[in-house]
Amino acid sequence: MSTGVETARIGFAPDEIDQSLSTREVPFKWVVVVDHDLPAGRAVNAAVCVAGATTQRTSGLLGADAADADGSTHPGLPWIGCTVLGAPAQRLTDLRRQAVAQPGVAVVDMPTQAQHTRVYDDYLFAVGNSRGADLSYCAVSLFGPRRVIDKLVKGLSLLP
Repeated sequence: MSTGVETARIGFAPDEIDQSLSTREVPFKWVVVVDHDLPAGRAVNAAVCVAGATTQRTSGLLGADAADADGSTHPGLPWIGCTVLGAPAQRLTDLRRQAVAQPGVAVVDMPTQAQHTRVYDDYLFAVGNSRGADLSYCAVSLFGPRRVIDKLVKGLSLLP
């Protein structure tokens, strides 16, 4: 069964990772777009959830661990950065539809059902009983070629 969500591993080959580059010089871009009408806590929850899933579906996003002067290790963060944008709910739906049609773009979404259930099996049931065209989203994460991502999110602003 096709989910409409890219599941192939997209990202950087080990020899393409150059942590010395500015985020603007990297050929790929990562954005998370959140429903700007969500309360702050739910917006952060949605962004964190799709970001976590994005790192599982892409390669090379996380940089090397950092060690401080005392020898404590701090886990690697996204070396290419991640921009968090806000959008109206309908724009999220349109954005997801447009993004899944783009080759080479990883799309991770969080249907609104995720924030209305406390049991994961209930979430799976709720989404499974909804037509794709009837779903709405709390957040959508996009990773892919910079020019494609820029075109998809054109006109959106940082989440306030």
